[in-house]
Amino acid sequence: MSDIVYSGLRTPDGTLLESWSRHDYVTHIDANGKEYMLDGGLDYVRCSANGDEELITYTLDDDHETVRQHVAWGTYGKNGDEPFKRIKVADMETEHIEKVIELSRYAYPQTIQIMKNELKYRKLA
Repeated sequence: MSDIVYSGLRTPDGTLLESWSRHDYVTHIDANGKEYMLDGGLDYVRCSANGDEELITYTLDDDHETVRQHVAWGTYGKNGDEPFKRIKVADMETEHIEKVIELSRYAYPQTIQIMKNELKYRKLA
């Protein structure tokens, strides 16, 4: 199992590419005319190598205060009837985190671990 919890790439024009799952291949043509790409989500990292991009990855070993601002959960809202959006763990309601941990059978184990870490973090705050 990978311990990657976040995979992002910032291009020179400031565009942030994020890859959320295996084979989530994302691209961007930058203002400089170069193409940038990121792939692999939380399973592996494959990215362009133009030399002027910034690869941003976090693992379970990184500082939780930083990680919680990047790791996100996809949701269709409380009743499942809202447009899909990603919510950063730091912005999720405690009850939502508890339900994800309880009910989500298909989530990445490292994402669940970050959510458990978030609950501990909130108790200490």
